[in-house]
Amino acid sequence: MGILHELQKDDTWQSFLAYKIEKGHLSKSEETNLRKYIEEKRYMTLAVRVSKEGFCFDYPEKRKINKLNSTKKRVVYSFSEDEMMLLKVIAFLLYGFDDAQSALCFSFRKNYGAKRAIHMITNVEGIDHMFGYKVDISDYFNSIDVQILLPIIKKILVGVDAELYHFFAEMLTCDKCYSEGRLITEKRGVMAGTPTSPFLANIYLGELDRYYEMRKIPYARYSDDIIIFVKSDEEREQCKEYIAAVFEKYHLKMNTKKEYQIEPQEQWEFLGVSYYNHAIDLSQTTKDKMKGKIRRKARALYRWKIRKGVPDEKVLKLCNQLFNYKFYECKDKSELTWSRWFFPLLTVDAGLKEIDAYMQQYLRYIVTGKHGKKNYRTDYEMLKQCNYRSLVHEYYKRDTRGV
Repeated sequence: MGILHELQKDDTWQSFLAYKIEKGHLSKSEETNLRKYIEEKRYMTLAVRVSKEGFCFDYPEKRKINKLNSTKKRVVYSFSEDEMMLLKVIAFLLYGFDDAQSALCFSFRKNYGAKRAIHMITNVEGIDHMFGYKVDISDYFNSIDVQILLPIIKKILVGVDAELYHFFAEMLTCDKCYSEGRLITEKRGVMAGTPTSPFLANIYLGELDRYYEMRKIPYARYSDDIIIFVKSDEEREQCKEYIAAVFEKYHLKMNTKKEYQIEPQEQWEFLGVSYYNHAIDLSQTTKDKMKGKIRRKARALYRWKIRKGVPDEKVLKLCNQLFNYKFYECKDKSELTWSRWFFPLLTVDAGLKEIDAYMQQYLRYIVTGKHGKKNYRTDYEMLKQCNYRSLVHEYYKRDTRGV
């Protein structure tokens, strides 16, 4: 029986719930709501309809959200609450097709992830003396060519779950969505933001992943982020040419701003962290983006404080609340906090110390509107009373380092 029919089974939903709890993907309220959703079998009407009709969803909504640690926006798509819930369970059941993916693709898979990718690539023997190449794909999920993707999906599913293949074919080829209340027609790729898009994005570049896996070349891909290491500059040029050819074949565009070569014994960055001489720290890009976010928010809160006459303590608490969500406890568990993303990767705390110092500097700025020695009248204890939490302290307290 195929995945679409599995959606009607209580056991399927209970397994999904257990997995989400085990991985810590749910807050207490989210867990309560999901339990109630399952107990009341609110999924059943749509699940039955999908098993009979295949893809029968309404058009998705297109919206723009902030990118992680950036002021830039990214386009995401979402269906209704019930439709998204079914897609989440389909994505969960797609873990059963893990063997269709290369061992060098680390994104959105059971027992894989950024931590494993970093561990693998940094533990390559002689990595410090190799020639590297780092490349990123522009707007990867939404620029995937569906007509190229469908035969890849078909090869994996037809003969095993033909109904799910037709479900995907209908979902992906319907080039319509709602944007600001209007129904528009556009190419949507695999629709970033939808629960099944990570699996589809993983298999789309399977040819590239398997090429380097078969040749036993140090290579890692996390969605749109690729890094590779070889023993000579000549080999690196060959890799660059091959990757460029694959991108052209699959109608993908390289993000030239994030493309660079890595020379032997040179520091490099991947997945928001940097590597140098066996130490893994926050990348400069990650630090710069977070500093910009802190600076802009602190200045905005200071202007608000002056305009409204808000007490310093209230403004400090608000600022700390906003960044504590970003660093540790974002209500939306689909958003990656620093504690979930970076803490398990880092082996040193230098970057966290730098962000801590910058955060404290701008918390004190909120009180005076200036930078100077007088700011230290707002001492560290005052910051803590206003719910400031040190990244370094939380990093060691959570003990999430290592592999």
